[in-house]
This record gives sequence, structure tokens and C-alpha cells, in this order.
Amino acid sequence: MTSDYLHVKERFDDYARQYDAQRRMLIPCFDDFYSIAVSLADADNRTPAVLDIGAGTGLLSSMVLQKFPDARLTLIDISEKMLDVARERLKDAAGVIYIVDDYTQYRFEETFDIVLSSLSIHHLADIQKKQLFKTIYSILNPGGVFINADQVLGSTPFLETLYKKDWKCKVENSGLSAADLQSAYERTKLDRMARLEDQLNWLEEAGFSDVDCVYKYFSFVVMFGRKIQ
Repeated sequence: MTSDYLHVKERFDDYARQYDAQRRMLIPCFDDFYSIAVSLADADNRTPAVLDIGAGTGLLSSMVLQKFPDARLTLIDISEKMLDVARERLKDAAGVIYIVDDYTQYRFEETFDIVLSSLSIHHLADIQKKQLFKTIYSILNPGGVFINADQVLGSTPFLETLYKKDWKCKVENSGLSAADLQSAYERTKLDRMARLEDQLNWLEEAGFSDVDCVYKYFSFVVMFGRKIQ
């Protein structure tokens, strides 16, 4: 486990209990961002095997459960405290598997119909993102889909500045306290975002078909890819 990843773990361990309460205020496009990700989560059976990478507090998994009440969920996250919140949220769901580990190093033994992630992969170095996309492709069943709801780097310095300015303006008018805002700004120092166009290329290089950015709101995007065979 790298020192950078340990730093991410420590930050999110400290933030676990406040994470959900603040998320809607920190994501200006919250409703569209998550609802579109869930819309893309599709399977040809009623009990899909679903892997949530960097699952955090289980918010996205809980939304998928509303769509597939009998889904077989696996949540992996490096922060045990975040997964403790997920356990509370999903306490009525049967058979959920929780894995406390670094998902860039973990060796998955199962395959899945749906792999999804939200606001996690942008903490990885580019080489780790590329390798993770290959790993995800390898553990998807034929016909399986990968949905990544995440943040991306602006494709030019001007656009990156524009994205940051818009986000800062909105969160500073969201009702968050000065202390919460400062904490959020500190967490952005952990970001290692990559350009959208690069990540779409990496998904194709990993083997995915029908790769697309289905949704984009400044830096917030929902990426999609499918494994045909």
C-alpha cells in the first residue's frame, strides 16, 4: 500500500461520519450524477453480481439495490470507517460482502455483471487507472458493464480553471460552514485527476466496447463501457 493511498485512507477515515451529510452540497449536480449512473447499471437477470469499487458509505450501492433488490453486492474500500457507515446503510440487505482493502492491489476471485465506482478512481495515478480498467474488464462477465461516476481534469488549463471556479462558487453558496469548506479544499489536494479523453481511450485499450461519457457537468462525469465477450 503506497504512502499516497494511506494518506487517502486517513483523510476518509476522519471524514466518514460527515461524508453523506455534505455530499449533496459538494456535488452541484448530485441528482443527475447518481441517477444516470444507476440508469446505466443494467443486467439481463434479476440477481446481478455487483461490485462497488471505492464504495465508501455505500450510497451508490444503496441506489442500485433500489433498482435490483436481489442484487449480490460486493463493496470494497480502503477505509474501514467508511464501510462501517455502509454496513449501517445496507443492514437490511442480505448477503452483502464487505472488503477492506486497496482495490488496486486486491485479487478478485469472482466475476461480476456490473462494476461501478463513484468519486474514487480520480485519487489514483494515471498508471494505476489504466491497470485498474484492465482489471475491471477481466472480472466482468460477458455482457457486463462498467460505470464510473467521477471527476476529470479539464482538457486545457483554461477549462480546468473554469471547472474549479464554478465548483468553488457553488459550494461556497451551498450552506457549508467555513470549517467544512476548508476541509473540502484540503481533500482536493488528494486528487490526481486525468483528462476525460485520456480515460475514454484507456477504457478502449483495456478492451471495453461502446465506451462513452454519458453525462458531463464541468468536471463531474459518468463514463460507461461494456464487455461484449
